Amino acid sequence: MPDASMNTNTKARVGINGFGRIGRAVFRASLNRDDLEVVAINHTAPNLKTLLYSIHYDSTHGRLPDAADLNLDEADNCLVFRGRKIALFSERDPLKLDWAAAGAEYIVEATGKMLTTETASQHLQAGAKKVVISAPAKDAETKTIVVGVNRKEYRPEMKVVSNASCTTNCLAPLAKVLHDEFGIVSGMMTTVHASTSSQPILDGYSKKSVRLGRGVGQNIIPTSTGASKAVALVLPELAGKFAGLSVRVPTNNVSMVDLTVRLERPAESKEALLHPLREAAAGRRKWSIAPLTNVISVSDEELVSHDFLGREESCVVDVAATLMLDPHTFKVIAWYDNEYAYSVRCLDLASYMHAVDNGLASGVVTPFARATPQSLSSLAVSA
Repeated sequence: MPDASMNTNTKARVGINGFGRIGRAVFRASLNRDDLEVVAINHTAPNLKTLLYSIHYDSTHGRLPDAADLNLDEADNCLVFRGRKIALFSERDPLKLDWAAAGAEYIVEATGKMLTTETASQHLQAGAKKVVISAPAKDAETKTIVVGVNRKEYRPEMKVVSNASCTTNCLAPLAKVLHDEFGIVSGMMTTVHASTSSQPILDGYSKKSVRLGRGVGQNIIPTSTGASKAVALVLPELAGKFAGLSVRVPTNNVSMVDLTVRLERPAESKEALLHPLREAAAGRRKWSIAPLTNVISVSDEELVSHDFLGREESCVVDVAATLMLDPHTFKVIAWYDNEYAYSVRCLDLASYMHAVDNGLASGVVTPFARATPQSLSSLAVSA
């Protein structure tokens, strides 16, 4: 196992528990950041060569750009990235992990199974300091944090937090800006959501609903979403004002929020509605207090879902697809990479928690921002 004593306290030392779609995306997103480093991974791959293959090659996100820099040290049971060792575990029982020996302090819980403070606290017993659940929490005790909306509510005494869902991470920043500027009377939301690994290829069964048991490649599938209600967890003033559903479609990644809002204060044109979103994306006016790149942006180009693959923003507002009915009623369309952007937010949250916990720059963290196409604005706002 790598020597944990070689780590410094200036970076968040991250462990990943669960190495499926989100776990691997979190790892990819971490590789070129200077505010944190992944020091340990708990996986269930059948062998280390298969594990390395799954990192190097991905049918959705393509070949790992840094593949030549990532290798195996089978003798020491670790990955090696540019000379730095990353400990590997393969344990089904989290209590058998030794996060402390690996130097992992902030655990991204990405199995989709440990969704409460009680269950996620097993990582604390295994030597970790904090846990970020990469899913909506299933209990009232766990604090939900959405970067760009309520991250300042994090306190060092919080041991387990939830990063909410990918859809909530798209919807909440959008709702925050619109509510701050115009006041939201009510909202109806549909997420047109890419398929996920929980859906069967051919007709089968789903514990969640009969519709989700239908073949993923053959159907457009209406189902429920908790995102509309989860907004109230980070924006309590919007409690009871949102309803929504999810429509699963046969694409493999990138999803879209379709939000129809009724405004308290009128916007006299579509551009008047978009103006505060542009200001927020640029970190101007009331949104300049805690700027953070890659949370919300505005696209003026007529793009399709695949064009947003690999984007780091939680919410990319589509200008051409946004509609005005009257000064109080608008439909706003926003895109999000439901795998990669969400994984970046998991890391942003872990990095912010580390900064607050250690009194570094008062917890103000500017995460690594990957180069993005000039055709899209990539400025952002955070709180």
